[in-house]
Amino acid sequence: MAMQAGALREGELLSEINTTPLIDVMLVLLIMLIVTLPPQRHAVKLDTPVPCTACPPVFNQPKPITVAIDYRGGISWNGAPITRADLDHRLASEGRKPQQAEFYIEPDNDAAYGVVAHVMAAAQREGIKRMGVVGGA
Repeated sequence: MAMQAGALREGELLSEINTTPLIDVMLVLLIMLIVTLPPQRHAVKLDTPVPCTACPPVFNQPKPITVAIDYRGGISWNGAPITRADLDHRLASEGRKPQQAEFYIEPDNDAAYGVVAHVMAAAQREGIKRMGVVGGA
């Protein structure tokens, strides 16, 4: 804000508003708002495994399954391209096994969210217990 020196005559009223008290009040109100807001507590429910110290080590662990999703929406099972119906059948057979393999979902950075969500929902629906999302950069 610039200062006018000499433009006013003696006794003439200053027509500019003094904004310093207004800014001070706004800053106090902003600080009060920030202090009184409750902290955001978002919770994500996860079933994490409980470590077992008395359990024997697991031998003959099945080879992990990797499902890759490319940017066009194509799905591949351990490198072999498959359809969504074939994916559902394979997930159902894996879900019925007593000792399930680890299930890795590897989406491309430009993959559509709907395809990734379909694969994750199908895996959960078919009873896959050990699922993870593997990604690059």
